Amino acid sequence: QVQLVESGGGLVQTGGSLRLSCAATGRIYSSSVMGWFRQSLGEEREFVAAIRWGVGNKYYGDAVKGRFTISRSTSQNTVDLQMTSLKLEDTARYYCALDRNGLSTTASSYDYWGQGTQVTVSS
Repeated sequence: QVQLVESGGGLVQTGGSLRLSCAATGRIYSSSVMGWFRQSLGEEREFVAAIRWGVGNKYYGDAVKGRFTISRSTSQNTVDLQMTSLKLEDTARYYCALDRNGLSTTASSYDYWGQGTQVTVSS
């Protein structure tokens, strides 16, 4: 069983930066993928970024490429999301998730989810 807890959300102005962190408890296998998704009111959950736990390969959604950076610490069991050049449309609740079986950009493929952390970008 894996538990995920996000932190680091908050209110930031457009163009600003924010760093989210996800702490995982439980065993994470090298074949797993840790991902970040986000969801705005009335919208579907959107893929943001993912990283392969073992080799560290990184993947990004088109909306955040070049602005967000995902990283992980296998020793601390954490995965971070550094967000820069934030836009109003980045406002959402951000979720950390674990896919035990490999890379997917589809939320339904992920096995474990955190409670989420709210990011609000204001003008």
